[in-house]
Amino acid sequence: MKKLRLLALGAATVAAAGTIALTTSCGGSGTKFGFIFLHDEKSTYDKNFIEAAKTACENKGVKAVLQVNVNEDENCYTAAKDLVNKGCKGVFADSFGHESFLIKAAKEFSDVQFAHATGTMAHTEKLDNFHNAFANIYEGRYIAGVAAGMKLKAMIDAGTITASQAVMGYVGAFPYAEVVSGYTSFYLGAKSVCPSVTMKVKYTNSWYDEIAENTTCKTLIEDEKCVLISQHADSQGAPSVCETKKVPNVFYNGENPTLTNSYLTSSRINWVPFFEYFIENTLNGTKMDYDWCGNLANGAVEYYGVNEKIAAAGTKAKMDEVAGKIKNGTLNIFDTNSFTVSKFGDGEKTFTNLNAKTNSEGRVTSYMADVDTDAEYKGDTQVIEGGVFKESKFRSAPYFDIRIDGITEL
Repeated sequence: MKKLRLLALGAATVAAAGTIALTTSCGGSGTKFGFIFLHDEKSTYDKNFIEAAKTACENKGVKAVLQVNVNEDENCYTAAKDLVNKGCKGVFADSFGHESFLIKAAKEFSDVQFAHATGTMAHTEKLDNFHNAFANIYEGRYIAGVAAGMKLKAMIDAGTITASQAVMGYVGAFPYAEVVSGYTSFYLGAKSVCPSVTMKVKYTNSWYDEIAENTTCKTLIEDEKCVLISQHADSQGAPSVCETKKVPNVFYNGENPTLTNSYLTSSRINWVPFFEYFIENTLNGTKMDYDWCGNLANGAVEYYGVNEKIAAAGTKAKMDEVAGKIKNGTLNIFDTNSFTVSKFGDGEKTFTNLNAKTNSEGRVTSYMADVDTDAEYKGDTQVIEGGVFKESKFRSAPYFDIRIDGITEL
């Protein structure tokens, strides 16, 4: 895949050094469905997919054939071909860099259905047997952000910190739209209950690097004076630092209640609804969407309860209230009235959309997003409608890449 395309967004980039691709089977004895994962269950990202694949296949009475530690190169095509040869009627891959190799397999095996998470090419390739899938995880991150904001407000009210010291840290993997969309929604959730909050983001440039995530988290806490941490990265590196330093942590891709000194809450994508959709339509021979996008309402986005030991009073009730407003459409997370933009991007052409307009107050009034993900990042789709940035409406994978005020990328 071209380097410029790889900069767009993603779920993972390279398998950890020294890993070995493995194949296992589980579930029923009927029709087989194949699954390709970049890492194994040591990665919280892949673990979330693996557990969902097993559950969905068990629910539908089909056999899951799982391949883990499959790199984003020709190994993905080889794995897909192997799964087809094993008799799988559908094949799924979980990492952004798998996409071009999965498309290669889809073109070769037109009688097999292929699906891919976080990808961008299905709606432009328009193959009847290739599909992208994602979910509005920004909904879950916003709700988790509300919990973070309530904790910060409680700390301010208690005199533990001042309003200006309400600084969150965010351990990001890469500066891709998927990460930017996630950390922005998390910040906006916190800001909705703690107006003075600011956030600092530092990237590890890896989806799974426990050492880098650990040291990045330490930097945010010790050098940048962040008093609460969240992350979009796949190891326990950041949460383990928070536990030692007793800094509140908002987890991702599952619960982490054993970290009693730090775990606040978490959100995740529940992939069972999509996997069941994929299995059902494959078995029935019915046409599937090029882009499938789940949300809170259909159970594809989930948030967890809170650690009452450290959460502010009333946090879970407030999270549930906000979730209800998101579901009924009375709360639009990327309402352009909820944020301002002093400038677009960080000075790098890659992240600067020249087809953007703001009013005198810094509110975004027009934004041509690169939904079709061409190599030049040329804006092709107007995504502001009725004063709301319509994330994941025109493609399931995120394309929100605006750097808003209140957030600093280090």
